[in-house]
Amino acid sequence: MKVYLGEFEELVLLTIATLGDEAYGVAIKESIEQRCDREISIGALHSTITRLEEKGLLKSWMGGATQERGGRRKRFYEITPAGKNALTTTKNQRDELWSLSKIQLSPSK
Repeated sequence: MKVYLGEFEELVLLTIATLGDEAYGVAIKESIEQRCDREISIGALHSTITRLEEKGLLKSWMGGATQERGGRRKRFYEITPAGKNALTTTKNQRDELWSLSKIQLSPSK
């Protein structure tokens, strides 16, 4: 089955990859906002994460309760092999398009 990633889905997966063992909701949200200079809602993030889990591209587990969170547990995320394949396919498609592109990109002034 071919899986297509939307732009935000790709950002979420790549962010989870960069966070490694620290990939949980708030950390993912803050990282995307910082790196992309874009504000996102926690609801939009959770909807996307749920969709990625349903597609089999992510898996999650509950961490231990912490005092700093008032005894609540964090849900952590990891990319599955299918998720890695989807990211690889997306990157390869983008790289091919960029190599075929006829435009000259220059830094903005």
